[in-house]
Amino acid sequence: MSIEQGPIRPPSEAESLFIRVTRNCPWNKCLFCPAYKGQKFSRRTVQEIKEDINFLKEAAVKVKAYALRLGSGVHITRETMELIYRQEPSLFHVAFWLYRGGKNVFLQDADNLVMPAEQLAEVISYLKEHFPTVERITTYARAKTVSRRSVSELKMLQEAGLSRVHIGLETGHDPLLLYMRKGVTAEEHIRAGLKIKEAGLSLSEYVVLGLGGRQMWREHALDTARVLSIIDPHFIRVRTLSMREGIPLLEKVQSGEFQPLKDDEIVREERLFLDNLTGTGYFISDHILNLLEEVEGSLFHDKPAMIGVIDRYLDMPAEKRVNFRLGRRLGVYRYLRDMGDAGRYSQMEALRKRLQEEGRDEDEFLEEYRGRYL
Repeated sequence: MSIEQGPIRPPSEAESLFIRVTRNCPWNKCLFCPAYKGQKFSRRTVQEIKEDINFLKEAAVKVKAYALRLGSGVHITRETMELIYRQEPSLFHVAFWLYRGGKNVFLQDADNLVMPAEQLAEVISYLKEHFPTVERITTYARAKTVSRRSVSELKMLQEAGLSRVHIGLETGHDPLLLYMRKGVTAEEHIRAGLKIKEAGLSLSEYVVLGLGGRQMWREHALDTARVLSIIDPHFIRVRTLSMREGIPLLEKVQSGEFQPLKDDEIVREERLFLDNLTGTGYFISDHILNLLEEVEGSLFHDKPAMIGVIDRYLDMPAEKRVNFRLGRRLGVYRYLRDMGDAGRYSQMEALRKRLQEEGRDEDEFLEEYRGRYL
């Protein structure tokens, strides 16, 4: 027997246990998102989900039995995981979860709050009964769906054990929301975010840098800052737009209708966004697509330092910015300070000069790598 798994999860949930509540996305029309294209949305029954929870509970018991056999008590060690990987790989996900603490659970897929609140609360309560040591349970949701929920329904979920809701704001600019077929307005985003907070739930909002393209980048930055300043979510997580096969927006790029921003232009957009953003939440760049991962911190305490990181990059000579972009996209650099490593810097300089000699555009070269990640 095995359990269903959805295709994606937030980077912050990498060490969580995954339980699929719904299948795919009920909207599935956003031009920039490839995640569920061609897949039909459906709800799983409460009984189906409970059976998965039962399976995971049995799997956890088996994993702990392996640990006992190896003499490590109920503590899951690397040796335990290696043995399970060789002998019973179907248990590895649960083994890794327990190895990392076994405290967090992420409910998949894209909009679990479409499920009747009473049913979702029943699932969450059942999960807590079978895994009483779980401390955090999180889920994706669409703002449109949340905006239609009452605060009392959201409180019911919070009391059952739901901890955090991840919402894809993407942009606060209404014309861009319409263009990207997001199916929600800025006002509905605000209403949804405030309801989640009123219900006592943690709120994580996502923004897509570069989503406005060359035509709407300024409005995207300013209106997104305005909307998020009103909501003041606990977390703001940024992603960077990328083009690859399977993304409907790619057709508009190829026709010339939508003109994507280059890396340096996206960084300038991010600076404008951050400069106009106020609040008490935490700003996070936790995705490989983001050029400047170290732009992170408390909006209240660290905003000048975050803007300082952006300015430090923008103030570098053009050749050094290309050097960093090459290193970041190829996995040679993670942070700006990594350029201080002479060996890595020289390696990227050699590549930069070779591209220049061959007459190749470094932005086109870099886009090939940026487009490999979701």
